[in-house]
Amino acid sequence: MLMVVMTVGILSCSTVAKTSDGLGVVTDERPQLSPEQARLYDHFFLEAMVQRQKGQNDAAFDLLSHCLDINPHAAEVYYFMAQYYNALKQTEKSLDYFQTAACLNPQNETYLETLAQVYIRQQNYQDAIAVVEKLYGRHKDREDLLEMLFQLYQEVEDYQNAVAVLDRIETIDGKSERLSLAKSEVYTRMGNEKAAVAEMAALAKQYPNDLNYLAMYGESLMMNGETKQALDVYDRILTEEPNNNRVLMSLRTYYQAQENQEMADSLTRRVLLGRNTSLEEKTYLIRQIVGTNEQAGGDSTEVLRLFHQMMAVDTTDVDIPMLCATYMDLKKMPSDSIKPVLNRILKLAPDNSAARLHLVGYAWAEDDKDRVIELCQTAREYNPDDMAFYYYQGIAYYQRDSLDQALSTFQNGVSVINERSNADIVSDFYEVMGEILHKKGRVEEAFAAYDSCLQWKPDNIPCLNNYAYYLSLRNENLSKAETMSMKTLKAEPKNATYLDTFAWILFMQERYAEAKIYIDQALQNVETVALNGDSISNAAIYEHAGDIYWYCKDPDKALTFWQDALKGDADNKVLIRKVKLKKYFKE
Repeated sequence: MLMVVMTVGILSCSTVAKTSDGLGVVTDERPQLSPEQARLYDHFFLEAMVQRQKGQNDAAFDLLSHCLDINPHAAEVYYFMAQYYNALKQTEKSLDYFQTAACLNPQNETYLETLAQVYIRQQNYQDAIAVVEKLYGRHKDREDLLEMLFQLYQEVEDYQNAVAVLDRIETIDGKSERLSLAKSEVYTRMGNEKAAVAEMAALAKQYPNDLNYLAMYGESLMMNGETKQALDVYDRILTEEPNNNRVLMSLRTYYQAQENQEMADSLTRRVLLGRNTSLEEKTYLIRQIVGTNEQAGGDSTEVLRLFHQMMAVDTTDVDIPMLCATYMDLKKMPSDSIKPVLNRILKLAPDNSAARLHLVGYAWAEDDKDRVIELCQTAREYNPDDMAFYYYQGIAYYQRDSLDQALSTFQNGVSVINERSNADIVSDFYEVMGEILHKKGRVEEAFAAYDSCLQWKPDNIPCLNNYAYYLSLRNENLSKAETMSMKTLKAEPKNATYLDTFAWILFMQERYAEAKIYIDQALQNVETVALNGDSISNAAIYEHAGDIYWYCKDPDKALTFWQDALKGDADNKVLIRKVKLKKYFKE
C-alpha cells in the first residue's frame, strides 16, 4: 500500500510570535502524527543518529531532512540540522534552525544554551542576554550563567545591569576582593567615582585586619583622583607594614607620574632589595628598569649595581643571577665579568644546565678543551639526560685526538636517546661516531653509525659526503655513494671537498670524462677546502686530479698535479712513486 506523506514546509522563527524573552512561542497549530507517521519518523531519526555516530554525515543529513518532511515540528531535527548548516558555513540558516529548535522546545536547556552561544559568536549580545536570563530564571544556583551575564551586560555597556548581576553573585558568595574590584571598575567606567571608591571602602571596612584590602582602597582613591586621601591610606599601611610591596609599587607609579624620579628610584630599590618581594615582582621591575635604561642610552652601570645589590641581599636565589648573566650577555660584556655570575649560579644550583652550557660556550670559544671536558663531565652527573653535554665533551675529546674517550662519550650519549631527543644533535652524534670508528679501522661499524645518522637527519651533508667517499675508497656500493654525493653538491655546489668526492666516485666507476668535469670544478674552488679531521685535503684533490687526467690521456698534466700534491703530502709513498715513474699506480 502506498503511503502519502503530507508536508507543511520548514518552520522557522519567522512563524513564531516574539515575546519579551526573545524566544517566542509557536503560533500555528501542530497536527498530530498518525501512528504510521510516528513509526516512520522514529525509524528515520534513529537511523540518522546511527549514521551521525559513524561519521556518515551526508547520510545523516539526508535522513534528518526526511524526518522534517514527516514532522516539521520536531525540535530535535532542527537542532541537529542547525549543526550541519553551521559546518557548511550557512550561518543564517544555522541560526534560524537553532532558534526554531529553541522555540519548539523552550524547556530544553541544551537548545537554549547552544542558541545563546550562537548569539555570542555573532556578537548579538542583546538576544544572548534574553536567553541567558531565561536560563538563570530556572537555575538560580548556576553562578556560571551570572558570570556570562556580567560579561554580556558589559559588552552592551549596560553597566547598571552589570552591577546588578554582581550584586546577585555577592548574595550567593558574599563580598570578596574579586567582586568588589569588578564592581569598582564598572562604577569607574560609568563615571561614578564616588560609588567606585565606596565599594572598595566597604571591602576594607569589612576586613579591617587585612592591609591588602586597605591598599586596594587606596588604589581606588588614587585612580579616581582623590590623591591626598590615597596617600594618607598608604601612610597608615606603611606605618604598620613598612615593606608592603603593593603600596610601595603604587607609590612608585605615583611619583613616576609626578616626574619625581629620585623618589621613584628610591622606592624601586626598596622593593627590589626587600626580602619579601616575590620573584615575579623583582622580574617585572628589573625588566622595566632595563627598558627605561636602554631608552635613555643604555648605560649599564646603574642596572648592574642593582643586580649586585639584589644578589647581596638574597644569597640563595638563582633566578636574579640568571637574569643578570643574560643582561650582561646582551650588553656584550667580557666573558671574564660574566663567568663569576654563572659560577655563583652553579654553586647554588649545580644542576642548572643553562648556566653550565653558557660556561661551556665560553670555554669552547677560548679553545680550552680541558675546561669543556671538565664542565661537561660534572654536568653529566647532574643532568644525565641532557645530550648537549655529551656532544660538547665528545667533540672536545675528538679534537684532542682522544678517540677512545670520545667514542665512549658519544656511546653514553646515544644511550639516552628517546623520541623527544633533538634530531640534529643525535644525527651529529652518529656522524662523529662514524668518523671515529673509521679512524680506528672499524669500517662496518662506521657505516652502521652513518646509516643511523641519516635515519635521524637524511640531509646531514658532512655525513653524506664522508660516507660516500669511504664507500668509493672501498669500491663498494658506488651507486649509493653517487646518490649521496649528488645531494651534497645540490646543497653546496661550489664546495671543493664535495666536488672532489663526486669526481672520485665517477673515477671509480671508470667514467673518466665526467670525473674530469667535476675535478676541474673542485680545483677552481680548492681554496675553500677545510683541512681538519678527515676532510679531503688540497693534496688529496691534486692527487685525484692527476689520476683522473692520467686516464683522460693527459700524462703531462697528471704529473703536474701529482707534483703539486706531493708538496702537501711529502710522505705519501704511492704519490712519490707516481712522480718518480711518471705513471699512475693504485694504492
